[in-house]
Amino acid sequence: MSTPRFRPPESYVHGLNGPTVVVPARVAAWLERHAGLRSLRTTHRGADPEVDSVLVALAVAAAAWRERTGVSTDQGTDQAQQAEPGPCCDLSTTEAADRLGMTDRGVRKAIAGGRLTAHRDGDRWRVSLEDLEHYRAGRAA
Repeated sequence: MSTPRFRPPESYVHGLNGPTVVVPARVAAWLERHAGLRSLRTTHRGADPEVDSVLVALAVAAAAWRERTGVSTDQGTDQAQQAEPGPCCDLSTTEAADRLGMTDRGVRKAIAGGRLTAHRDGDRWRVSLEDLEHYRAGRAA
């Protein structure tokens, strides 16, 4: 298995009048889920108009990525107040393996190695659709 190739950090930095970072939509979705950008956006709303605009832009990009990949969590509520995906949207390791085209053992090894985010539900691992898509994208890069 070959190591995925990722773009170097400098490829995301652009701009002539000061640096600007381009954040891919998948990364924006990951940041919302794992770094608490939704909470940050609502907690500090109005503190700095440019920060507000960037956080909203990240939310729009993340929502577009989720919609395109089919992992949208939108239940008709305001994007900023959406709940995290619940158990209805989680997959077993077998289901995740089927979607990824790999074995159940391979999925469990990816979880154990920290490459695939999952949570325990009793004695079983559960993988959210969104985390599955992040893992798939990371493998394809």
